[in-house]
Amino acid sequence: MNRIEQRREFLRQLAAASAATLLAGEPRLLLGDTGAPIEHPQPTADACILLWMAGGMAAPDTFDPKKYVPFEVGVPVAQVESTFPAIDTAVDNIKITAGLENIAQVMDRATLIRSHVLPDLGSILHSRHQYHWHTGYVPPQTVACPHLGAWLARVLGPLNPVMPAFINIGQRLEGVGEQEELKAFTTGGFFGSEFGPMNLPFPEEAAQSVRPPKGMQAGRFENRHRLFRKLVDQSPHRDYVGDFQRESQLRAMENAYRLLSAKERDAFDISLEPRENYQKYDTGRFGRGCLLARRLVENGARFVEVTTEYVPFLNWDTHANGHTTLKRMKEEIDRPIAQLILDLESRGLLNRTLVILASEFSRDMIMEGKPGSNANDQATEKVDALQELKHYGQHRHFTGASCVVMWGGGVKSGVLYGASSVERPFVAVENPVTVMDLHATLFTAMGVSPKTAFEIEKRPFYATEDGRGQPVADLFHT
Repeated sequence: MNRIEQRREFLRQLAAASAATLLAGEPRLLLGDTGAPIEHPQPTADACILLWMAGGMAAPDTFDPKKYVPFEVGVPVAQVESTFPAIDTAVDNIKITAGLENIAQVMDRATLIRSHVLPDLGSILHSRHQYHWHTGYVPPQTVACPHLGAWLARVLGPLNPVMPAFINIGQRLEGVGEQEELKAFTTGGFFGSEFGPMNLPFPEEAAQSVRPPKGMQAGRFENRHRLFRKLVDQSPHRDYVGDFQRESQLRAMENAYRLLSAKERDAFDISLEPRENYQKYDTGRFGRGCLLARRLVENGARFVEVTTEYVPFLNWDTHANGHTTLKRMKEEIDRPIAQLILDLESRGLLNRTLVILASEFSRDMIMEGKPGSNANDQATEKVDALQELKHYGQHRHFTGASCVVMWGGGVKSGVLYGASSVERPFVAVENPVTVMDLHATLFTAMGVSPKTAFEIEKRPFYATEDGRGQPVADLFHT
């Protein structure tokens, strides 16, 4: 099965799961094995910001430097390990790569995981891996799986009843490649629309999303809102949508309407930020998204994802021109991420806000997948030796080891956890951390048991697959 056929099959499976979810009833929270409510851990954080490096961030060129090999025509590609030199950080035993100098200065507030391992999932498609990472479940499933943010919104509820509990910043869901796959995991899943994300693809336009249309009088807007409610409630398609899903959509509309008249809507207007601070974040759409995320968390958002945006063959999706592209990506993320950490800290928010930087997998110069993988090589051009600058960089999907950085929210500071091999293949060789256990760590920090389960379609569905996720205890302050 080629890549196009794999993608078509994936879409068919997602459509079937979505259709099943629309007709499903209300999910029912399940009790523990003893018949008592599941006991949740004591939270170390009450808000989470996920900084999503969409497209496959290459660890050897970012947070796990190997031997630096500068560009030179004729160098065998098998000898290219890192295309950026290592630099010092605020922690003596942690080095990262050039271009991340600002992040280097806040690594003393961070835990750096160098042993995050990903499965190949039969075929290494970005859509499948992003679905898996964001939901904890490998597609296909018989129902639409909730996003991590939806789990937190459903189990914990909002920190501020006016603010959306789950907000997604920076990803267009229309007009980009693989938009249907992106929509499939950027949802509330079987929890319903009210627990899905508020999507803000352009941070600088976020304020417009929480204001009535320009020029429309309040009374007219309220009338339109009532008519829209009636339209949804009396839709001719209601036989194809379960009562719970329809009621959930109506509640989502009510929540959005309530925000329009709340003072917290000013948090969405990044133009209100003092100019000097705004400029520190203003490296592009992602940087402005980090500023928006900080303002939203300050005002009670529970879970905010900020993405560099996944568009095939752009940004971190470096099938060619890897070094040149990463130089640009580092310029976009370095200053705003560091400023986000400093701002949260100065406002007394870092200790209660878990910030996570992650990607769906890493990249390698010569290996697709991991040792023993039968995944098809998806590099756009295959050469044995460097001939042009476009050949220089990490072009293959690599799942043997990836990096995750965590700040605040109860995790340790200035800590290096896990390791990958110093020689290729750069697989995890110490303290591997799976997606399941990383999710369990996130849920535990937020005060949600990884064993939390809801009954849907007469079967249990867990926060981590089968409730088996184990938090990495060594990452937390004792």
